[in-house]
Amino acid sequence: MPESLIEELPKIVKQGKKEAQKILDGLSKSSRVTLQTNELVLPAKDTADLYRGRIKEENPTHTHTHTHLDFKNRLIYGDNLLAMQALLAGDAETPSMRGKIDLIYIDPPFDSKADYRTKIHLPGTDIEEKPTAIEQFAYSDTWKDGTASYLRMMIPRLVLMRELLSEQGSIYVHIDWHVGHYLKVILDDIFGKDNFRNEIVWLRTNDTGAFKFKRKQFSVNHDVLLFYTKSNSNYFDPPKRPYDEKFYKKFRFNDNDGKGRYYWADLAKPSENSIKRLMAKNEVKQRKSGKWSYKRYLKNVGDGIAYHDVWTDIFRSSSPSYATQKPEKLLERIIKASSNENSIVADFFAGSGTTGAVAEKLGRKWIMSDLGKPACMITRKRLIDQDADPFIFQSIGDYQKEQFEKSEFRTIRDLAHVVINLYGATPFPQHEGSPSNAGYIKQSRTLVVVDSPSKMTGYNTLKRAQEFRNRYAGGWKKVVVLGWNFVSDIGQIISKLNDKNLEVLVIPPDLLDKLRTKAKYRKLIDSGKIRFSSLQYLTVKPVKKEDYGKGNQEKVTVELDNYVLLSPDALPLDEKNKKKLQDVMADDPLALIEYWSIDPDYDGEVFRSRWQDYRQNVANDNDPFKVVRKAELILPKENKKRRICVKAVDVFGFESVAVVEVK
Repeated sequence: MPESLIEELPKIVKQGKKEAQKILDGLSKSSRVTLQTNELVLPAKDTADLYRGRIKEENPTHTHTHTHLDFKNRLIYGDNLLAMQALLAGDAETPSMRGKIDLIYIDPPFDSKADYRTKIHLPGTDIEEKPTAIEQFAYSDTWKDGTASYLRMMIPRLVLMRELLSEQGSIYVHIDWHVGHYLKVILDDIFGKDNFRNEIVWLRTNDTGAFKFKRKQFSVNHDVLLFYTKSNSNYFDPPKRPYDEKFYKKFRFNDNDGKGRYYWADLAKPSENSIKRLMAKNEVKQRKSGKWSYKRYLKNVGDGIAYHDVWTDIFRSSSPSYATQKPEKLLERIIKASSNENSIVADFFAGSGTTGAVAEKLGRKWIMSDLGKPACMITRKRLIDQDADPFIFQSIGDYQKEQFEKSEFRTIRDLAHVVINLYGATPFPQHEGSPSNAGYIKQSRTLVVVDSPSKMTGYNTLKRAQEFRNRYAGGWKKVVVLGWNFVSDIGQIISKLNDKNLEVLVIPPDLLDKLRTKAKYRKLIDSGKIRFSSLQYLTVKPVKKEDYGKGNQEKVTVELDNYVLLSPDALPLDEKNKKKLQDVMADDPLALIEYWSIDPDYDGEVFRSRWQDYRQNVANDNDPFKVVRKAELILPKENKKRRICVKAVDVFGFESVAVVEVK
């Protein structure tokens, strides 16, 4: 008979803490997880400024850095467990964040069994996308082993969050009735029962529609926020509710003695001394009933009434851009209460980015991470829209590597042979001199090469594959390269190689999730559901450059040309939605672009997005479903070649880059 959850809980906690300790012990190893900076975002959506020749530059004096002078706000794409590992470890460019975060707010999944599918709005149609196996964690609030697996996920993450908190730090865990009671016990264990501050009840809606009462239960209209601190020295400035107009009307008396307005308030338990003291100041009287009243002056009442632990004045977002979006007023209250303008605020289940957006407005620094590409896109657009300070967009980049290390595959050769079989090819027999990561398709003279999940497939890999095709065993007709992760300009590299007998395909990113054991791959082969897709590819029209103004400036015109999306078969779409997508692709492939940006002086390392446009930005045009296709940038004149990098992200979160040089 299986154990009950209450019997299993000590084992779950022990296992989770053990996992967290293993991570902490490995922070100093050379193989530790690091963050890869993909982009420095310099919000500049207003094209009017571009036409006037003013591009928003990275300006350290414009930021609310205070004591964190070198700190840059961060949006991180990837598993938050890996993100926190990287933040704790630090690297050559950014120091460890251990003990430096003053406030963490998280809104993790609730184990509610809800399925948060992504609805994508395109011109003339909507497409519904299911989450991939990787993104299940981000979108689908479902757990294979029920609440037990949910708690296994949460415990090591909460342990790492405690390590990131400063001594004056606080954490708010936003949860509901599904698992709140279990998480309360776990938080008591990790943070200490004495560091529990409040169970805040948030009335998210007062909707009492009749349909809710058909379930033979009372309607559930609230969430819970579990508020803990790291120590007794936590920062806390109690938020207050402003007095209403009715309250101020009570202060209708004024003796014109310089003390201001007042009203007569009951003196609850008057002592003889207090009455004498008030009489001396002419501030007390006895009513006919025998009770005493005193003058309560307006100047003494403060600026409001302190909130208690039941919040009934903030309701959920009426038109959320994200399934679980929380209102800004909720985060404003939390951030004001448990941080100051010197604080760093973090959210490791960022969703639509409400925490960072509010922290930005309140002059705090922020770190956010999310595993969902749509979530990161929504957050990035939101920050650009509110004219945020420059921030960096980072990724883990080692997801497949991490998954491989957790799998039963002990060598790259073992994994490569499985992938080759899944592709429909045959690995070369194992003998001296035979390639460990290659195979062939019988009767076709086609080679198949599998790159490592620990590598970024780029130019060098493709050149070696060409040489292998031309030289191995007398030469072959064609070579197919199967890769996990690719350099950002892989599309351009393939175009420049101009080799029709070289094909580059993407290994499904969730394959390692499906290959948890070596025994499962045969079933996958038989299912025929593993599809290797082509790469997405962006092209731009020839860039125009011309003198502008009085000769110290130049106008650079960048126009999108075409966008080729990877095969729809690789996307988690049903047949109906695949057909919709194919129709859009045939009619206007650039309609799939969600966001694009330009770095007019690309250094080949860090992309600095000095201009952006995105769907829903109607400042540039009146079409919420399409980006503008052309950008005119007024730039300081350069007497040399300008290296321009254009980056585009499509509605599914796939990124592509085009780099052009113009004299």
